[in-house]
Amino acid sequence: QLQLVESGGGLVQPGGSLRLSCAASGFTLDYTIGWFRQAPGKEREGVSFINANDGNTYYADSVKGRFTISRDNAKNTVYLQMNSLKPEDTAVYYCAAVLSSVSGLPKWEWFDYWGQGTQVTVSS
Repeated sequence: QLQLVESGGGLVQPGGSLRLSCAASGFTLDYTIGWFRQAPGKEREGVSFINANDGNTYYADSVKGRFTISRDNAKNTVYLQMNSLKPEDTAVYYCAAVLSSVSGLPKWEWFDYWGQGTQVTVSS
């Protein structure tokens, strides 16, 4: 059973940076793992993912060039480095995983394992 625990959220000014972490106990490279976010009144959207096995990465268009996903296999931890943050990045960010490969930016309905979420607020 995979367990995901996020950390690293907080309040940051526009243009600032944050790094989210997702500690994944029981994780193997057979899982696709990454981040969704949900802002108040909006649907949950995919942000960035690392595909199972081949390690390909996917990003939402809205975060390309600003966010970077990475994985430390020794620590079973996935990171989301978020730079040049904007107010529209404000949301609860969730780490999620599924025991399969994906093609392109996946949908939240495909994922079986979820963390508790961490709040990211970008405001001056």
